[in-house]
Amino acid sequence: MTEKQNYLMLLRGEQPGWIPHYPQYANYKTPFVKPLTVKRVSPSFLSQHILEPGPTKDIWGNTYLPDAMSGNSKTPDPNNNILKDIRQWRDVVKAPDLSQIDWETMAKKDFEAAEVDREDTAISFGLFMGYFQLLAAFMGFEGALCAMYEEPDEVKALLEYLCEFYVGLAEKCIDYYKPDIFSIGDDNATLINPFFSLNMYRDLFKPFVMKQVKTGHDRGLPVEMHCCGRCEDFIEDWMDYGVVSWNPGQTSNDLLAIKKKYGKRFVINGGWDQQLRLLREDATEDMIKEAVYTAIKTYAPGGAYAFCGVFLGPVDDEMTHRKNRWIAEAVDTFGRSFYS
Repeated sequence: MTEKQNYLMLLRGEQPGWIPHYPQYANYKTPFVKPLTVKRVSPSFLSQHILEPGPTKDIWGNTYLPDAMSGNSKTPDPNNNILKDIRQWRDVVKAPDLSQIDWETMAKKDFEAAEVDREDTAISFGLFMGYFQLLAAFMGFEGALCAMYEEPDEVKALLEYLCEFYVGLAEKCIDYYKPDIFSIGDDNATLINPFFSLNMYRDLFKPFVMKQVKTGHDRGLPVEMHCCGRCEDFIEDWMDYGVVSWNPGQTSNDLLAIKKKYGKRFVINGGWDQQLRLLREDATEDMIKEAVYTAIKTYAPGGAYAFCGVFLGPVDDEMTHRKNRWIAEAVDTFGRSFYS
């Protein structure tokens, strides 16, 4: 079997041949993780602001800044929000005109840039970071939360506009990119709790996520969710709209209870407990590999599990690359034979 075949078995609720290694940051320098289990390939005009160096703007006009300590990952500029008042969103938020895009040519170029063999690697397809995160990019974190509380009807109107754009875009892209997995996401939680109540999530965000996910289901694609933090409160709602896989499945959630409740219907990509001692410069190869072994032994029995974990640091930091290489070696050697 290929890495792709093994992982897609997992998503179908079957027992894989080995522990898949889900690459949380596939574009972060990890040349030792090959072939990749999953690679996200999306239209380049959507991700240009993430891939280009320095401060950049997304298709809506939001400014993103790189963070050197996170491998130049980008987050919205908190001091440069384009939407000050949710009631004015119709004057500010304008969907780009896509009528002149040559989809076939763009898809071909995007796959060439991805440098991935589709026979070996599953292609994950996603369009944006999520409705809450995009609202926060428009308004700032505090502004988004205040708008959700003070003007929920205006928030819904904006999200409906965004949803209509992204659903139409997804239908077009699926035809040309032909992904194996439909990816959605939204970081709705801190390490210890969600940012907002479950009722608020169900009222404001869930209806639009369900519309978006239906696009993938209608094309027969399994759906994966990205959500950091202690977000287990939302899992029942994810299950409502057919999510079968979640990353990065951090240990602030009760992962064992989740496995017991959902069994092979719900794949956890995660289980990596990046303890403070592992972040130290003197963390040894044995310490890091033992932490990987512990994660696999804890969460892999019974299936419905893929390892997902990484160290982040400056892109040219040798210590970070060395630690990630040790992680990859541990998953490959121990995880490869775990079920046999």
